[in-house]
Amino acid sequence: MVFSNVINMFVATFSVLEQRELAEKLTWLLSTYRRISDSYIIEFFSESLWDTLPVSWQEALGDLTPPQIADLLLDKDIKDRRYPSVWPLSLLALRTAAHVLSFPRKAPGVDAGEAVQEFQSNQSQSSLLGHIFRKHVKPKKQHEILRLGKLVKKLCDQANCNCVVDVGSGQGHLTRFLSFGLGLDVTGIEADPNLVSMANKFDRQLLLTLTKENQRSGKAQGLHTEPGPSPRHVVGWVNPQASWDVFIQQLVTASDSSIGPTTGPYEKKQRVEDLHLKLHSCQTKAELQNTLQAQKTPINISDTVAQVNIGAFPSGMATGIRTCESIPVTDCGAKELGSFVLTGLHACGDLSSTLLRHFTNCPSVQVITSVACCYMKISTQENPNPPGVFRPSFSSDIPVADSCSEYGYPMSDWVRGLPGHQLSYKAREGACHAIEDYLQRLREESELLRTHCYRGILESIIRAERPDMRRPGVQTVKKAHTLSFSEYARLALPRVGLPADLPYDSVCVDTMLAHQGKVVVYFSLVLLLAPVVETLVLLDRMIFLQERGFMSELIPLFDAAFSPRNLVLVAVKPKEARS
Repeated sequence: MVFSNVINMFVATFSVLEQRELAEKLTWLLSTYRRISDSYIIEFFSESLWDTLPVSWQEALGDLTPPQIADLLLDKDIKDRRYPSVWPLSLLALRTAAHVLSFPRKAPGVDAGEAVQEFQSNQSQSSLLGHIFRKHVKPKKQHEILRLGKLVKKLCDQANCNCVVDVGSGQGHLTRFLSFGLGLDVTGIEADPNLVSMANKFDRQLLLTLTKENQRSGKAQGLHTEPGPSPRHVVGWVNPQASWDVFIQQLVTASDSSIGPTTGPYEKKQRVEDLHLKLHSCQTKAELQNTLQAQKTPINISDTVAQVNIGAFPSGMATGIRTCESIPVTDCGAKELGSFVLTGLHACGDLSSTLLRHFTNCPSVQVITSVACCYMKISTQENPNPPGVFRPSFSSDIPVADSCSEYGYPMSDWVRGLPGHQLSYKAREGACHAIEDYLQRLREESELLRTHCYRGILESIIRAERPDMRRPGVQTVKKAHTLSFSEYARLALPRVGLPADLPYDSVCVDTMLAHQGKVVVYFSLVLLLAPVVETLVLLDRMIFLQERGFMSELIPLFDAAFSPRNLVLVAVKPKEARS
């Protein structure tokens, strides 16, 4: 395999013909059961969804307990299934096809729940990640940046490339680990300036922590290797309609300003941290005096100066960590942009497809690792402007050279030519659900299972009062599963502009509550098709790469029970294609 010398968790490589045959089977299956994948569970009662199922399915599924639903329908790893009744062949065929045709979400030889072991001693701290990289980072993200970071590092070594561009870098958690932890030269680009400001702030905090630890121990702490240059954080929106050279220009022209002081609510505190870091970097009293004289901003530094003990530094040793001001311009710097690895950790919607297009077209991109999410925000011909897509206020000022009209799905010519390839917004939204999490709820018979039933009943009440109002957004009612339906309705109705005391037929509501089990079954059928939809989206991207001469592989890199969008698409340009 292409990456057999990098890591040992791969989906088995399959030929171009096998890819195309799989795409045909996926589109047939999804078009056949489009009624299920396109349905909204909140319309279970108002649209009589249960009655849309074949009668034989209703009889087989209607009285199942939640654990039985998990074992008989959703869990593909169950070998010994015990049925309370005879299931129709059509239902068995759907379940088997959904399981067989979906990409595996667990790497061969890797135990399920592996991430649980990583957090066994402390649920909020990965035992495999240095403490300096855990600050401000939730456990799920700790798990992800550790695994993706190590993969990116190995791919960089294989491609003999030390530069990485992290797109959609957010607060810079992956960027910091790649740079300070793995010694890579990293540029993060993020559309939200507030997140970039936070990323710069967290960089300074990490540098300050390392400086203090170096002062105490005389060597860098918590690092896997020698730290790379401080990462650059660029404010920029990657326009899906812009060509790759516009993307490169964003990275190059923004470099000078990206290193400078940040503004915002944390500005004063960041200036203090900057000064603190510079003082700790001084090796002589003369350097300390010059640093203080150069400080023009009126900041109370008496406490900071008191903490600096120049005599504590051994001769010739400062902190071992470079500040932004001392970093030399490398091939990732402002003058030019050399070869680099492109990565995106849960790049939302069209961003993932855009990065794949840049990989195929831009000679500077040697490797890509793509972790997608938010499939419902992908543009399609039927829905070119899906709701919820982030577009920054400054995006109208971004130049668009060689504007393209490609959509996020389908990307490949092959899938575009298949009958029934279309995926609705609802089908793509369903592909983002976590099947492993729902399996756990079913097996535990969790009270959380009643929330879909509550929302379905509420939808019926809303439509009875306002027939023109369909599927209005209802903000999450906290701990709804612990409330009675009347309490839930009292809190939820005002959120759609209806009175909290709106009268409704309590007898009818009790009847619907008695059908909670059927709501759970129907949602499980929708969830059964979710991995099928995700597989088609990702397979389309693999075929797109293949059509342009690049082989790719899909790696179930994260523990799916911990990180539901756990499949990483990896492609490396052959040596002859590299610039």
